[in-house]
Amino acid sequence: MQLNILAVVFAILYLSSSSALAAELSEGDRQPNILFIFADDWGWGDLGCHGHPYLKTPNLDRLAKEGTDFMRFTVASGVCSPSRTAVMTGHFPARYNIDGHFASPRSNASRGMPDWVDPKAPTIPRLLQSAGYATAHYGKWHLANNMIPDSPRPEDYGYDECGAFNCSGTQMPVHEDAIGAVNFIERNAAAKKPFFINLWIHEPHTPFHTLPEYRKRFPDLGDSENVYAAVLSHADDRIGEVLGALDRLQLTDNTLVIFSSDNGPAGGGKPRALKEMYDSATGTGFGHGACVGTTGGRNGRKKSILQGGIGVPFIARWPGKIKAGAIDDVSWISAVDLLPTFCELAGATLPEGYQPDGKSQVSTLLGSAYPLRDKPLFWKGIPNRKGGPVYSTLEGKWRLLTNTNFEILELYDVTQDPLEKNNLKSSHPEIADELLKKLQAWHATLPEKASAACFSKYRDKNAGPMPETPKPAFQFDPSR
Repeated sequence: MQLNILAVVFAILYLSSSSALAAELSEGDRQPNILFIFADDWGWGDLGCHGHPYLKTPNLDRLAKEGTDFMRFTVASGVCSPSRTAVMTGHFPARYNIDGHFASPRSNASRGMPDWVDPKAPTIPRLLQSAGYATAHYGKWHLANNMIPDSPRPEDYGYDECGAFNCSGTQMPVHEDAIGAVNFIERNAAAKKPFFINLWIHEPHTPFHTLPEYRKRFPDLGDSENVYAAVLSHADDRIGEVLGALDRLQLTDNTLVIFSSDNGPAGGGKPRALKEMYDSATGTGFGHGACVGTTGGRNGRKKSILQGGIGVPFIARWPGKIKAGAIDDVSWISAVDLLPTFCELAGATLPEGYQPDGKSQVSTLLGSAYPLRDKPLFWKGIPNRKGGPVYSTLEGKWRLLTNTNFEILELYDVTQDPLEKNNLKSSHPEIADELLKKLQAWHATLPEKASAACFSKYRDKNAGPMPETPKPAFQFDPSR
């Protein structure tokens, strides 16, 4: 009962505030350009503005200085493909049986996953297209895999243009994401057409593709730290190129820019010997020995639904609309909120019958802080041998985590304990039990099987061998 009353009260407050703030925006404001920068494995602590001792991220620090740094943003999974599914569809990825990363068809089949996201699902780019936006995707895709040659291309999801890797077809060179984005911005600025761009950068996912000029920036660091700092510095520079294009074309004031990450940092966070590794989408680079990313004190890392795996950076800038130099350390925003948020800003109508799992966060972006989440969040993670958290829900000020058997493991008051250090399951068993019932009821709504419409023909053993994947364009020199 306590949870229901709180949800009603905060829903009323949120809706009234959201309507008032939306009314303050002119029609022109409701169609800002939108640039969504999504990194891969970039930990919360891996930013200069978050206090990292040696990483240099001046362009992202500029975004934080000119915008708001939201401390309580969470993605929908501790791994990439489910997180990206949540962003694209506004749905929890478990609704599509997407719990892990897309790999080969037979690997996906062994895990009960489809081979790609349903291209008929509602997606941000398709909805923004209907509102008159030009749409583009540059960088990592991974809503299928380059090892699945018959999977849909990004254009099938509502993009007018794309340059991508981890998808079927030709793989875009890993460092050419900003080139494509700047070119797209220039053309649409000339056409005076609003645009939406997904800039989904590779860094700092393995392999680490280093260039000599960036390694030279950090001569005093050990090998592992040097490689990590070099690739993040390179990524920050490319982001700076895109921000510079907005400045040069006088588009900065009418462009919402958001930077975030699909999950927390990979590996153990400690330097190890550097070894080469090969990726069929991006090429050869350094491997997990350089995985020294940081979580900013959050428990867990990539693959976990603990805060270190799902609590990632989220910086938003829209000059004159979003507060500059501000920190919001109370509002719980989710990846599933992005679709309804972008649609509200763009004036795009949600499809009839479509119910997003998230909600519009326009009022939150514009400066209204909400300490309690009035619409619940749910997570379905990857089962682990240690019996750790696999399912979770957050409602109001409480987050519950359970294992595969729905045994209560942890309960946190996230308003008082956002980093989830003090487990309260013993002192608040009634709250834990109530949340458990809601979590199980949500789980009962999930499909038992993935849709066969999203299966590759190569799942069938009789389909023959898959065509050889084209070699990536990036050339790696380990002396770099």
